[in-house]
Amino acid sequence: MIDYDPHRWWSYFHYLRGSMVREIVARVLVCVLWAAGVTAVHLHFKALDIPTTVHTLAGISLSLLLVFRTNASYDRFWEGRKLWGGIVNETRNLARASGVFLRQDAALYSTLLRWISAFPYAATASLRGERDLGPVAPELAADEANAVLSSQHVPLAVAQKMSAALDEGRRRGYYPEYVQMQLDQNVQLLIDYIGGCERIHKTPIPFAYMMHLRRALIFYCYTLPFALVDSFGWLTVVATFIVAYVFFGIEEIGVEIEDPFGHDDNDLPLERICETIRANLKALMPGSAEAVHAPVAAVAVPSGNQDA
Repeated sequence: MIDYDPHRWWSYFHYLRGSMVREIVARVLVCVLWAAGVTAVHLHFKALDIPTTVHTLAGISLSLLLVFRTNASYDRFWEGRKLWGGIVNETRNLARASGVFLRQDAALYSTLLRWISAFPYAATASLRGERDLGPVAPELAADEANAVLSSQHVPLAVAQKMSAALDEGRRRGYYPEYVQMQLDQNVQLLIDYIGGCERIHKTPIPFAYMMHLRRALIFYCYTLPFALVDSFGWLTVVATFIVAYVFFGIEEIGVEIEDPFGHDDNDLPLERICETIRANLKALMPGSAEAVHAPVAAVAVPSGNQDA
């Protein structure tokens, strides 16, 4: 994702990265060359103009189709961001709640935190058709990490390791079964969130909608010079460029954000989210300089108020 200041205009006016210019330049250029050819033939050889009524009416319908396309894609983009916000929250909740019971067992708690940290990296890689546990992998037991990476669904295997660590805490007597079930609810929610992301990733915009819109775009942009050439003359080339740039650009924006889990410039910053989760959990590691032990002292009753 590209970071920018929405209050600034001209600073980003020349940006190519993330602006869809690279993706649509070939299509727009072909439309411009076609418009130049139509204009030249009309002015020097044979009249090619047609009434503008059809393009006026079709332009309204096409605009509505583009709005619906972009809105549908943005809904998917925003839902993906909410799901990853849920992953952030549940990893923190699981680490926080389990720490109350497992801090007395530094080794087991550290193992659980490492598997929690590995989950967002595994989820990111899975959504991109890859297998990876991120920078947490070297901190895990090599045989367990290899077994997880060779599993059919890596995020699910990581979740199983988290549940196994919680079960180990119960077997060691740190908490009863009902507490384990409460803690494991966070793991269940993590699976729900990655399932929601997979639903977005594996369900594209319906083919018929996409194909009809693109056919309409091509038909409109390539016949537009015939409707403009009589009134605009050589300015038909400029007018066609503007319309083609706007329409093809809007359609391409919808394409880029409909699956927001990839490597495109406008996709979600999953690597940054994963690093945030890892940093949060690393601060909770037993022995970490950032580990907070203050709450116990904070609730102590001051000596002057012991009678209260």
